[in-house]
Amino acid sequence: MRVFLAVAEELHFGRAAERLHMAQPPVSRIIRQLERELKADLFVRSTRNVRLTEEGLALMEPAREMLETARRAESAVQAASRGEAGLVRVAYSGASTHILIGILAREVRRRYPGITFGLDSQNFALPALGKVLRGEVEICLGRWDLLPGGVSRRVIAEEHLVVAVPASHRLAGQDEVHIADLAEESWVSLPPHEGSVLGDRLRRLSVEAGFDAEIVQVVPDSWTAMALVGAEVGCSLTLSSMAENVVDPHVRFLRVLDPTLPIQLRMAWMPNEESKALGAVLRLAEAVWPSGEPAGRADGASSP
Repeated sequence: MRVFLAVAEELHFGRAAERLHMAQPPVSRIIRQLERELKADLFVRSTRNVRLTEEGLALMEPAREMLETARRAESAVQAASRGEAGLVRVAYSGASTHILIGILAREVRRRYPGITFGLDSQNFALPALGKVLRGEVEICLGRWDLLPGGVSRRVIAEEHLVVAVPASHRLAGQDEVHIADLAEESWVSLPPHEGSVLGDRLRRLSVEAGFDAEIVQVVPDSWTAMALVGAEVGCSLTLSSMAENVVDPHVRFLRVLDPTLPIQLRMAWMPNEESKALGAVLRLAEAVWPSGEPAGRADGASSP
C-alpha cells in the first residue's frame, strides 16, 4: 500500500522509487503483483505519463486507512513494550483516597493515554486486598494492621485519629479530647467487618478507658457517618484525612490524645514483572504520592 500510494501521488514510477528510497524495478514489480492480487489494472501506463484507473482511484482511501491502521498497531505495540499501554485497575474507598485517586488518574491520563485506568470504588480495606490477591485488580488502597507475605506495599500517608462531634456538643469548642471524656456518648460507626482499623481502634480505646462504646447507628461509609454526626445522632471515630476533606458547619473534629497503634494509608499490589503498565503506574504513583518510604514486600508483621 505504501508503494501504491507513492506511485499514485507522484504519477511517476521513477519519482516514486526515489521517494521510497528504492530502485525502480522493485516498485514496478510490487505494483504488478498488487494488480494481479486485486485482478484489476490500477494504472494506465504510457511512454509519456502514468494515470490512475477508476480502480486505482477507488483504492486510494482504503490504502491510506490501511497505512494508518498499521501505524497505530505499531505505535500500540511499542507503547505496550514501554509500559505506556495496558490495563491497571485500582480498588479504593474513603474521602482521602478519592482525592488521591483523582490526582493519580489525571497524571496517568496525561502521561500514559494508552493505559486504561480502571477504578473500583467503595471497597473496604480487607475486601479490596482480597481483590488484589485474586487478581481482580492490580492495586488497592487501604489501612491494614497486617498484610500477608508476598504482597508489595508502600505507605502513602500517616494519619491520626479524630472524633467527629456535632457542632452543638459540649466539647465542640475543644481541639483535642481523651476518649474517656466521651464514655457516655452514643456512637455512629462503620460496619464491624474483619480488619476494620477504625472499629478496632474504637474498641481498644474505649476498653482502655473503662467503657464499652454504645453503637447506635451502623453506616455504609464515612460520608454517611459525618451526615449523622451533623444531625446529632452521635459521635464518630474517624481519621485526620476525613477531617481535612469534610466541610460541614454542623460537625467539629477533635484530635484523640490517647496513644494507640499507628494508622497508615498504604497502596498494595502483587509483584508482576510481566505487566509493564503496572510498573509505569507504580512509578508514577511514587512521584505523585511521595511518602519517603521505599516500596517493599510485607512480611505479615504488624505495621511499623
